[in-house]
Amino acid sequence: MSANLGGSPGGFWSRLTRRGDAADVPVRSWTGLSSGTPPRWVGFDEMLAWVIAGLIALGLVMVYSASIQLPDSPKYSNYAATHFMSRHVLSIALAVIAACVTLAIPMRTWERWAPWLFVAALLLLILVLIPGIGKVVNRSRRWIPLGVMNFQPSELVKLAMAMYAASYMMRKMDVKESFTRAVLPMAIALGVVGLLLLAEPDMGAFMVVAIISMGILFLGGVNGRVFAIMIGVLVSALVLVITISPEKRGRIFAFLDPWSKDNADGKAYQLTHSLIAFGRGEYFGQGLGQSLEKLHYLPEAHTDFLLAIIGEELGLAGVLVVIVAFFWMVRRIFVIGRQAVALDRVFSGLTAQGIGLWMGGQAFINMGVNLGVLPTKGLTLPLLSYGGSAIILTCVALAVVLRIDMENRQILRGGRP
Repeated sequence: MSANLGGSPGGFWSRLTRRGDAADVPVRSWTGLSSGTPPRWVGFDEMLAWVIAGLIALGLVMVYSASIQLPDSPKYSNYAATHFMSRHVLSIALAVIAACVTLAIPMRTWERWAPWLFVAALLLLILVLIPGIGKVVNRSRRWIPLGVMNFQPSELVKLAMAMYAASYMMRKMDVKESFTRAVLPMAIALGVVGLLLLAEPDMGAFMVVAIISMGILFLGGVNGRVFAIMIGVLVSALVLVITISPEKRGRIFAFLDPWSKDNADGKAYQLTHSLIAFGRGEYFGQGLGQSLEKLHYLPEAHTDFLLAIIGEELGLAGVLVVIVAFFWMVRRIFVIGRQAVALDRVFSGLTAQGIGLWMGGQAFINMGVNLGVLPTKGLTLPLLSYGGSAIILTCVALAVVLRIDMENRQILRGGRP
């Protein structure tokens, strides 16, 4: 579905056009071309925007449902029942504003500033590790307090890596078969990011960043043998980290046998209660607001384990709706990326596909953790889970995808992005 942006510079979405996929939009004249004035007719993928809005709306409802009982515990006794919902509403409002601003930024501007965005993200990763600046929560130093909210630099790193890797492949396209000139510098950049993220520690964010960077290298046409070597090195590094870390090694063993008494009362406590929540939900759930696991049995129910509450209250039907929505969204993002590459807009195409890898990879990991398919990781479910910087940066990234689609449609209609 498509719509138009017209009128004054501030008049977004002033009139709607006919239905149709971006690839089916015919080449036609624009208002303003014949008169010599700059055209202001831009289309966007309305169905993608509605799916994003639907996931955000469902997330708001479920965050409220999952957090309404938290003030009953001593840890949150000073909080109002609507505390987390109101803060989530604020985050969504800021995310919408940031997304609207992002829609106005041309992709050529992002391409020019991609390396500097990556440098800024690295500096913030260093800054968060400095005592007195970074905030420690649950033995992890991942947040920078900003008064009204806490900013998590690892969320910015995901967007920065998607754009930097796309920009890097554009610059190295002629030597992409060379390991030393094309692959090695990117591997070093990923290694630096990995060391900083593991120092927080934030293994989940590192896995997502690795998926983004490696995926863009693969889609950019890096030599298959070299890519296989990089995958082997990355997997070996992850195994080494797990081996030397008693905490992570304990999580792996607990994941393999979650129902043993020691694990069920220890490192597999969240996993077992998440599985209990899914079991209680059955096909159509216990009903909205009727979860028992959110009553201080399942920790982090409004963040990392929100899908378990969805499963308990809305059942298999609700979980399948979420899975299908993410599948459709990620597929549509990849279609937009492929279309940009076909229009010789390689940076835009690789950036869109990198964001698709981010959304799909992080959603897959979160769902896998909730369902007991993957070891427990501290990753939120994009667009749904509670989290200020996460929802803002996710919406900014998806706004970049919508901008790429807008520019694709401009070209297809005979204009210039």
